[in-house]
Amino acid sequence: MLYICWGRSVHLFLIQVSMGSVGSFSLFTKKLINNLEYPLPGEAAHQIMQATSKLRLTTKPNNRTRKSAVLILFYEHDGEIFFPLILRPAYDGVHSGQVAFPGGRYEPEDENLMRTALREAQEEIGLRLTDVQILGCLTEIFIPPSNFYVLPVVATIPYRPDFYPDAREVEDIFEVKLTEISDDSIVGSSSINIRGEQIHAPHYDINGYKIWGATAMMISELLTVINSTPEGTKNQNER
Repeated sequence: MLYICWGRSVHLFLIQVSMGSVGSFSLFTKKLINNLEYPLPGEAAHQIMQATSKLRLTTKPNNRTRKSAVLILFYEHDGEIFFPLILRPAYDGVHSGQVAFPGGRYEPEDENLMRTALREAQEEIGLRLTDVQILGCLTEIFIPPSNFYVLPVVATIPYRPDFYPDAREVEDIFEVKLTEISDDSIVGSSSINIRGEQIHAPHYDINGYKIWGATAMMISELLTVINSTPEGTKNQNER
């Protein structure tokens, strides 16, 4: 599935997987498409990197819960596979200063949540959408602090894209090696104060930044899907 649109610039923070470990970007893409067609690990993978919080236990989706989507974009560069993450600016909000995938809330003009992920990536990191191919989706995650459901949309682009960040929403962009994020030695845990509540949060430590919360849970499921050998029956319905 190809979506054709237009694009926009920032500094980067990269994630990469060795081409030697996957044979080629094409083979990696084909395997990922196949694996995404099987039942996803979902909650089992999320729990590995889920923070302990009273809010998560007490806050449930309700009629005010909104929909959103993020884009996980793979591309090849110098024989490695990468995807970009962004650093949110400091502001008076629940996601201030956090590392995340580009994305945002669903708008009425969006055809679907895949379109939301593409539009937000275009707006936030200036991604030109002409050659972006959507492969599938991971499991939707509920985020209690902001009362959002977030759908991670997985995609590829056949070259290293230029990035043009929106300074209002993106302080920095990180291109992260998939091989690096797959390294168990970067997984740790820490105590974080969120609006007066002290929570225990597993995290990925990349270049001095702690990737935790919903983003870490998405990465956990992503790595599980990439490294899995699916069994059973493929999903009958596409998202």
